[in-house]
Amino acid sequence: MATVTLKGNEIHTLGNLPENGSQAPSFTLVKTDLSSASLSDYKGKKVVLNIFPSIDTGTCAQSVRQFNQEAAELKNTAILCISKDLPFAQARFCGAEGIDKVETLSDFRDGSFGKSYHVEFTDGPLQGLLSRSVVVVNENGEVIYSEQVSETADEPNYKAALEALMDA
Repeated sequence: MATVTLKGNEIHTLGNLPENGSQAPSFTLVKTDLSSASLSDYKGKKVVLNIFPSIDTGTCAQSVRQFNQEAAELKNTAILCISKDLPFAQARFCGAEGIDKVETLSDFRDGSFGKSYHVEFTDGPLQGLLSRSVVVVNENGEVIYSEQVSETADEPNYKAALEALMDA
């Protein structure tokens, strides 16, 4: 179990993120067109997993905007914005915001992503949603950077995640 906070109050997740150097756990998530996407679909690319509770909160929305802006500069990189929001909400948000360089994916069907990456909240007001985290995976499927944001209301360290991409 990992401990983070939400506005200073402790809440817990299933555990710790995958360690650097380990193989990223496989997953199957739902795209906005309701088809499936798996980690294996991105084989040979660098992958940023931008994980968050809900696209309909200010900090989560900002992380999607920020990664969308940064993605324009990245070669051979997929940025996946992952939450348990319904794909319809994700598509609505991206359409309204003009976001087109990241891909939103949903863990709403079975919650297996949150469990395998240990980011599912186990208690508190966000129980069942995903903890704000970033995991960067290299072309070989190895984790090269991870951050579970200690205060859920804060944004992730974009600079550190992007530097990990550049160093890979």
